[in-house]
Amino acid sequence: MPSEIGAPQQHKQPSRKGKKAWRKNVDITQIQEGLENLREEILQGGPVTEKPSEDLYALDTTGSTDIAKKYKLQKPLKVDEILSRRSAVPGLGSRKRPRSAVTDGVLELMNKRQKPDWVSKKEVQRLKNNINTTSFLDNEKIDGDGSGFDVWGIDSVPKTQEEQESMLEYVPKPKAKVAPRTIRKAPIAMTADGRPVRAVQQPKTGTSYNPTFEDWDDLLNEEGEREIEAEKARLRQAQLEAEKQARVQALMALPESNPADEESAWEGFETDIDDAQMLKRKRPERKTPTQRNKIKRRKEAERQAKHEKRMGDKQKQVEQMVSALIKRQEHETALAQKGSDAVESQEGNDRVLRRRRMGPSVIPERPLEVVLPDELQESLRRLKPEGNLLNDRFRTLLVNGKLEARKPLLQPKKAKRTYSEKWAYKDFSVKV
Repeated sequence: MPSEIGAPQQHKQPSRKGKKAWRKNVDITQIQEGLENLREEILQGGPVTEKPSEDLYALDTTGSTDIAKKYKLQKPLKVDEILSRRSAVPGLGSRKRPRSAVTDGVLELMNKRQKPDWVSKKEVQRLKNNINTTSFLDNEKIDGDGSGFDVWGIDSVPKTQEEQESMLEYVPKPKAKVAPRTIRKAPIAMTADGRPVRAVQQPKTGTSYNPTFEDWDDLLNEEGEREIEAEKARLRQAQLEAEKQARVQALMALPESNPADEESAWEGFETDIDDAQMLKRKRPERKTPTQRNKIKRRKEAERQAKHEKRMGDKQKQVEQMVSALIKRQEHETALAQKGSDAVESQEGNDRVLRRRRMGPSVIPERPLEVVLPDELQESLRRLKPEGNLLNDRFRTLLVNGKLEARKPLLQPKKAKRTYSEKWAYKDFSVKV
């Protein structure tokens, strides 16, 4: 039986001879606890990790009779008991009855509405009928000849539906919403070969929790080579950036030269310039029309060069899209001629994209789906779920061209408007 004090230990004594060197008074409490737990499991029927799932779990499909008797599951629900009760007092009727004209002599009869701006439906219908019908003037109430009283041409008021529609000839009719032409076209995938990617892709055999060594080793080597190339590109970019910063710092460290001092030294004498005069900058001279025209020509040439570069980039993008569509059509025709029904051959590769940037945002990289040797569980019970189905589905929509990789505009720019006050009301003349 082990003593309560235990063996002498040295918890804080670091090793001086390496990781696996023998040391005196080593702490082995964790190992002893593990062995004790293993002995108890062996006495109880064997280690839990070595037992099959059938011995550890059982499916209860019938249920326990003791629980049913204890809780009396056949008892009716409380809501059914409440609904089954009926009161002896009859409910209020929903039929509307006229208000009695008899009062107690103190309260007046409430004939008026509570809301002063309320209009009855009967009054609204009467106003509509008055608006729709045309009112003519009474000839008898007009002094003089009644033949010329129709000043506004009441006889020409349209009475039929066709005449009323003809009166609205110059009023613009509301236009119906028209869907864009591109909504009927299939989206263009962002993959290099132009083929779309399956929404839920079939995982590789190397990503399993208990894969074969050959599949896992091939996947590990492939992902490792890809990460090495990406790290080399990152280091190359960092080196170029460091060299650029070093050149900038070297140029900033150079002393500033004064052209006036150099000219004076060349002529053979040094000028004594006060510090106050050195701080004052030379006032820029007014440019001549020739200089202004030269600056305008230079700016126009720069603008034209930028425009040509932008148009050239756009033309290249159009050519890439056309080439991708041509490749896609050729691939589809080849598959149709071949008569192959394999789904994997029709899928594109979302690793290699022909274009990742679409504006300020980029399509995110595909997550790394590889397990290191120390993370392999070889058991479904000890497997830790990883990844996010929502992120994977969103990236698939971006790769297939169904969504744009862009950031939401939280503060859109508003149109700049200029307001000017007219002075026409100030132009008046007074007759004396």
